[in-house]
Order: sequence, then structure tokens, then C-alpha cells
Amino acid sequence: MTSSGSNAESMNPVLRISQLDALELNKALEQLVWSQFSSCFHGFKPGLLAHIEPEVKAFLWLFLWRFTIYSKNATVGQTILNIQYKNDLAQTQKYQPLSKHQKLWYLICTVGGRWLEERCYDLFSSRQLDSFFRTKHFINFVAGLLKLCGLLNFLIFLQKGKFATFTERILGIRSVFCRPQNVRQIGFEYMNRELLWHGFAEFLIYLLPLINMQKLKLKISSWSLPIAFFSNSENTLAAQCKECSLCGEWPTMPHTIGCSHVFCYYCIKSNCSFDMYFTCPKCGTEVYNIQPLKYKIEMTEVHTL
Repeated sequence: MTSSGSNAESMNPVLRISQLDALELNKALEQLVWSQFSSCFHGFKPGLLAHIEPEVKAFLWLFLWRFTIYSKNATVGQTILNIQYKNDLAQTQKYQPLSKHQKLWYLICTVGGRWLEERCYDLFSSRQLDSFFRTKHFINFVAGLLKLCGLLNFLIFLQKGKFATFTERILGIRSVFCRPQNVRQIGFEYMNRELLWHGFAEFLIYLLPLINMQKLKLKISSWSLPIAFFSNSENTLAAQCKECSLCGEWPTMPHTIGCSHVFCYYCIKSNCSFDMYFTCPKCGTEVYNIQPLKYKIEMTEVHTL
């Protein structure tokens, strides 16, 4: 943590949200460390750590303090966000690290305070003497007073932007950037393209179920193929009866829809059930009535296929 890159903290103040994010990251790390540590004792007798839980937690937080605040002047959350503590009691514009007294008092106020609160709660919850009741009420009063001071400090922090916790204010330690923050030029062209594409994709997802794809394909195929005009002569009808206009095979139970083309019963029935506006794919004739074919085809026609 050199002081050459930290002189610009007055020009680049630490955002309030960055300080609050650092506090939340610290809480998340403590929960992660405790969950990993307690999982090591799942195979032992239940309640093994219940009697010494405050002391174990205090030892873990002491371990974290040794390798964060004591050695780097910053917590883990602050290190992630490029923040560190500055000795605000020193009347100088240059960066001044925390003194040993500030580090020790920070340890006492954070680790020692939480250990004392948890241990006193366990100690006085099982005692029924009047002296213990008075001590318990006094400790509860002090804890409530500290929480009230913390609330007032938080309101001042929201206005001033300094000293996110009451401990930081009474010890005179302030959050500053480790290195000057550079102004980044952000281009929004990529984001605009992504927004437009996502909006277009959502529109297609909403529109596609409303489109009758079967009818659209039949309409396009009727436009791409030349429409042939067939006569009603017997030879023409006999030629059309050799092939289903939908599946291209020999028509099974041949039926017509009013034009000169023939369809299998299952082919025309399934398509009409799927699309009530079904039209002939060959000539585009709309389906008015499905009738069985009444034209007799000689068996010699079958052998000529």
C-alpha cells in the first residue's frame, strides 16, 4: 500500500455504495468461514461446539484480522473493491496507514464486542440471581445504546459519505481508494444492439404461434408452381387418381374437395382438421366439402404405374 497512488482520494471519494458493499462482503466471508469450519465437526457428537462457540468464532475473527486489517489496512471486502483504511486523525493530505493502537482498538471493538455480547447472553440466560439480572439489564442497555449510536452514525454517513460504521468514526479511520480511479469511456453501441435483438426475439416468440405455418407453406408452394387448368374429361381425372396430391402415393380411400385433384382420406382429413382454411396445394381451391371419389379406375391403370 504505497502512498504515491493514494493522494487522489480527495478528488475520488469512495462511494457510499462501495463502502456498504465492502461491509456485506465481510459478513458473507465470515458466514462462509464459519460454515466451512463447523462442517468439519459434523461427524462428531452433536453440540460439541455449542459451549465454546463464542470463543471459536472470536479465534477465527482474530485470525482474519491478523491477515487483513493488521497486515494490509483493509478487510477482504475492501481489498476486492480497491479500498483501504486511512488514518483520518493524521492532518495530512498524504496517505497514512493505521497506527497499531487503532488496529488493536478495532480488534477490541469488533471481535471483542461480539464475543462479549454472545458470552454474556449465554452466561446470564441460565442465572436467576438479582445481581445477574442487574448486570444483564445494564449490558442490554449498553448494547441498545450502541445500536442507537450506530443508527445515528448511519444516517450521518448517508449525508456525509464518511465513516460507514460507528467503530470507524470513534477510531478515526476512513475508507479511501488504494489507487486513483480512472474515468472509463463506456460505449453503449453493443448494449443497444443487444437490447434491439432481444426485443425482436421476444416479438418473434410472441408472433410465431399466431402464424399458420402449414397454410403459409402451401400458399408459397402454390405460388411457386404454375397453376394448371384441368378439364373434367375422363382421361384427365384418371391421371389425377393415380397420385395423392399431398403424400404423392397411390390414394387410399380417395376423396376430392371440389377440384380435379385426389387425396387420401386420412391426408385430407388430417390437414383440414389442423387448418380450417386449408386449400388444395396444386390449384389453391378451398375445401368446401370432402366427398369420396365416384370415378371407377380400371385395374389396367394400376399396372401402368
